[in-house]
Amino acid sequence: MIHRFPIRVYYEDTDLAGIVYYANYLKFIERARSEWVRELGVDQVEMKAEGYVFAVRRVEADYLVPARFDDKLVVETMMIENSGVRLMVRQEVKRADVLIFGATITIICMNQSGAVARLPSAIRRSVH
Repeated sequence: MIHRFPIRVYYEDTDLAGIVYYANYLKFIERARSEWVRELGVDQVEMKAEGYVFAVRRVEADYLVPARFDDKLVVETMMIENSGVRLMVRQEVKRADVLIFGATITIICMNQSGAVARLPSAIRRSVH
């Protein structure tokens, strides 16, 4: 399953050179990942109330082509590995069909004491 999340580049997303500031790609993919998790049926507010939260453990990112003010982008999110306690997600930012940014994200679930916990069942079930 590929989840698609549209993004429009606003002036505030750009740097002095008029291109998207590198850290903003991480914000773009975080928003897309949050919507993807919501569509999987995971309520993160309820998770937190039960004492569990997601945490990004690792990000491996490639900046390929700059995006600019007013570009229409799409963030594609797909799960690539699920070990039950660790989740690896591939996220790509595209302008039309051009890949401009790609990242592989490792996500864990933590309990209130900061220890690694089992991922929610909706996430575990989503990979066959």
